[in-house]
Amino acid sequence: MEKEDLDYFRKKLEAEKAALEEELGGIARINPRNPNDWEAVPAESDETTFRDEVADRLEELEDREATVGPLEIRLHNIRTALERISQMNYGFCTVCQKPIERERLEVNPAATTCKQHLEQEKPR
Repeated sequence: MEKEDLDYFRKKLEAEKAALEEELGGIARINPRNPNDWEAVPAESDETTFRDEVADRLEELEDREATVGPLEIRLHNIRTALERISQMNYGFCTVCQKPIERERLEVNPAATTCKQHLEQEKPR
C-alpha cells in the first residue's frame, strides 16, 4: 500500500478512535486496573428518593453497559489497525495475505480480511 493511502487510512482511523473515545467517555470510565477496559457509569443526577427513580437509574445503567461492549470492541479493532499501519502490514488479509479491497477498507478501515475471507474475520 502506498504511503499516501496509509496516511489517508491512519487519519480516518484516528478520527473514528477519537469519536469512540468521546462517546465512551460520556457513558463510561476507563478501568483504573486495566486501561484497555471501559466500565459503564451511572448518569449524573441528584440523589434518588423514589423506588421508580431507582429502577429508572438501574435500567439506564444496564443500557449503558450494553452500549459499552460493542464500542469497546470497535475501539480495540481500530487500535489494532493503527498498530498494523505502524508495522507496515496494514491492508493485507490475515488469512490469505493478499491485499484487502480498497472499497472494503473505505467502509471498514479496521477490516482484517478480504471479502473472500469475511466470514473468517476474528472478532475481538
